[in-house]
Amino acid sequence: MRIIVVGASGMLGRAVVAALRDAHDVIPVSRRSAVSVDLADVSSVGRLFTEVADVDSVVCCAANVPLTPLPELTDAGVAADVQAKMFGQVSLTLSAAARLNSGGSIVLTGGTFVTPIRGSSIGALVNTGLSGFVRSAAAELPRGLRLNLVSPGWISETLTAMGEDPASGTPVSVVADAYRALVEGTAQGTTVVPQS
Repeated sequence: MRIIVVGASGMLGRAVVAALRDAHDVIPVSRRSAVSVDLADVSSVGRLFTEVADVDSVVCCAANVPLTPLPELTDAGVAADVQAKMFGQVSLTLSAAARLNSGGSIVLTGGTFVTPIRGSSIGALVNTGLSGFVRSAAAELPRGLRLNLVSPGWISETLTAMGEDPASGTPVSVVADAYRALVEGTAQGTTVVPQS
């Protein structure tokens, strides 16, 4: 398959590219790559599929929402976070649905908070919205296209970088395998929470 991986320069994106590249033609995309996309810029999302043709799958690993405590939230900050992670991935889905080869796959990224974490309210809002969107939109996709969501909790390597105990996280290679399984499999409208 020919697969676009958005967010390919980040830790998770690099792991997903590594998990897919031995068996597939992978096109790594980031904000600074030759073929670039910025989920906060809808026009760049629309250009992606005019610059890269004959695509079977798109995987988005580019989305994140910073932890911001409720008293520090602003309307502008919330709008920017929702635009980048949720609306950006919805826009990517709409563009992909119109241009992917029949039978293709779209895999988005959410997140999972097992227990509330200080500053996680907007992330929880966006993640819940994405899960609902994927479940409902998958049923409406044309031409046998599939839509799924990977919703990891903490990644072990991220915890290590933060100076936290990595044991409570999931290794990035395990998370990347969840993306690969959705691209290569038959699941439709599901949210996968990878666990080691």
